[in-house]
Amino acid sequence: MLKIIKPLSLTVLFFCITSQLIAQQNWKSITSVEDLITSYPETIENMLNQFNLDYTGLEKVKLAHSDGNTLEACNELLAYYKNGAMAADLRKEIPTKTMREVAAADTILTNVFVVQNVRGKVPYLEDRHRDWYYKGPNNDKEWAWLSNRHSQLSQIFNTYLETGNPKYAQYMDLFLRDFIIKSMPYPAVKSSTSVWRGLEVAARAKKWTKMFYGLINSDYISPATQLLMLSSLPDHAHYNRNFHGSNNWLTMEISSLATVAAYFPEYKNSEEWLDYAIETMVESMKDQVYPDGVQTELSSHYHNVSLINFELFKDICDKANKTLPDFYNNTIEDMYGYISHMVRPSGFRLMNNDGDRGSDRNFILKGAKKYNHPDWEYIVANGQSGSKPVDGPSYFYPWAGHFVSRSGFDQDAQWSFFDMGPWGSGHQHNDKLHLSVSAFGKDFLVDSGRFAYTGEVAEKFRPYAKGSAGHNLILIDGKGQTSGPKLAQEPLAESHFKITKGFDYASNSFDQFIDIAGKAKHTRAMFYVRNEFWVVVDRVETDRPRTIEALWHWHPDNKVEKERSIVKTINKRGNLAIIPVGRQKINPKFIKGQENPQIQGWYSPEYNIYGPNITSSYTTDITSDATFVWLLMPSEKAIPKIKAKIKSENTEGITLSVSAKDKKWLLSIPFYKSANAAMEKSH
Repeated sequence: MLKIIKPLSLTVLFFCITSQLIAQQNWKSITSVEDLITSYPETIENMLNQFNLDYTGLEKVKLAHSDGNTLEACNELLAYYKNGAMAADLRKEIPTKTMREVAAADTILTNVFVVQNVRGKVPYLEDRHRDWYYKGPNNDKEWAWLSNRHSQLSQIFNTYLETGNPKYAQYMDLFLRDFIIKSMPYPAVKSSTSVWRGLEVAARAKKWTKMFYGLINSDYISPATQLLMLSSLPDHAHYNRNFHGSNNWLTMEISSLATVAAYFPEYKNSEEWLDYAIETMVESMKDQVYPDGVQTELSSHYHNVSLINFELFKDICDKANKTLPDFYNNTIEDMYGYISHMVRPSGFRLMNNDGDRGSDRNFILKGAKKYNHPDWEYIVANGQSGSKPVDGPSYFYPWAGHFVSRSGFDQDAQWSFFDMGPWGSGHQHNDKLHLSVSAFGKDFLVDSGRFAYTGEVAEKFRPYAKGSAGHNLILIDGKGQTSGPKLAQEPLAESHFKITKGFDYASNSFDQFIDIAGKAKHTRAMFYVRNEFWVVVDRVETDRPRTIEALWHWHPDNKVEKERSIVKTINKRGNLAIIPVGRQKINPKFIKGQENPQIQGWYSPEYNIYGPNITSSYTTDITSDATFVWLLMPSEKAIPKIKAKIKSENTEGITLSVSAKDKKWLLSIPFYKSANAAMEKSH
């Protein structure tokens, strides 16, 4: 009888320790229920104690367990899951056996994993287990963390369902058994280790749940592996219940807790887990999403992470017949609305704070269908389907301080993103007042990206990625911005922005720079003449002489040249010129791929992917307050002749005349008061 009913004697304890050491060496041979009970009796006993054996359907498990028949109890537990109707949405039809192969999956079978675009081969240890703490070829702890989320195993799972080749299922069986045995015992403490960190715990629990039910009737997943999964999932739930983080971490960890609770209601703690998850997720949504629907980290990448997990949580609650408050569902809809309004005409999301330049097109189309928003479909489909929005084409989110200007919704539309909000609650860059510009399906002026968080790439580029020097900003005495307020306490007032049929206007200021003497304040006003051009006005107020450096970062796909003080692209189709306007003569220099004396002229569209790009740098000295004016002129072909002149300037703003293409504009561009923004147009 294997049931433990009294404290272990030293002899029995020695036997258990010895048997487990042997099992660690011979884990591959542990496939049957008997093997597992013999090798890990305490693990199995603890697993059975995690279940509510009074749960309907577990009567035979309870009877066997009460009789001390652990073997029969385990067999009846597996029979309950194999023969039950629960988790119907996750159960998969076992594919017909074939010998079809998929090259990418076969690479994984050799333990070569690609993590954030870095390929590494996980080695084996002396105990024949994989080294789950292996940090990849660049000794990057992020590599170890992400490899322990088991995305590679999801790929193998999908490949097996697609091909029916047994080797893929057999690999999953060995992989899971290896990992779970090696990860024991569960430490039950908050951790940042490669195996027991919250994000990895959360990701695994979600993936394992799909795999457990998806292959519950597969002959290639051994009973021992299935029981080990059932023994480890409560540990994963316990971690996410007790040691979860905040912001987007919380959404991932709590949605994982809800996944285990909803799909395994037989665990004793499942009801409490789900109740806690609902309470915590609802309160977190209030804390981490602004009233305008933007996640407070103010990164489009992590906004999507939170949105996906909020939505996953709602789906889980729907299946568990748990009702969420109306505001929860409305907030999800608002979060979709934000990314639909921010998206570039090319379908790529904006890059701000930490994030990658990925496409949001399919994601937005999914939200448009789910929430019946043909206007979102119209935006992301460039007007080829859906219904034209009654608002727009420009949008401002006053809590986030995010302003997107557009000429329209066609694929060649002019687009810009002006960041005038708070610093962000996580993954921040010191980039307030940054401007990105696209037109004719091309990115022209860009955020430099995030590069990497840890490892060699991060050591070299991370300060640049986070700093003002990696953005389209000005540096004062060579210094960038310090960290700003993490959260907005109120939305930006209407005095900061204006959207009319003919133009957009926005402005804000920042006055905290790293280690500079005295006082300095940067105010930037953006004025967009719809379907024509942008004007950027930088006002520097200072109590002493300064050196000012204005930076404009170009997407590397552009061919860029200088023509005196003008910098412009010379692409075959789709161009942009930056034209300084005013009395100050500041000639640009190009910086590309610079490493010394400081990093400059680099661009990272995805994590761990980067290369050189051109940064046009304008440097000048000022003795007192100064104003710099930039005209950004897009054109499908060559840049047309254009004239611009500052007609008047004072402490309140400027008046600018612009003439091009037989058109003339007189623009009133205030530094602070949107009500004074105005435009007169003539031919």
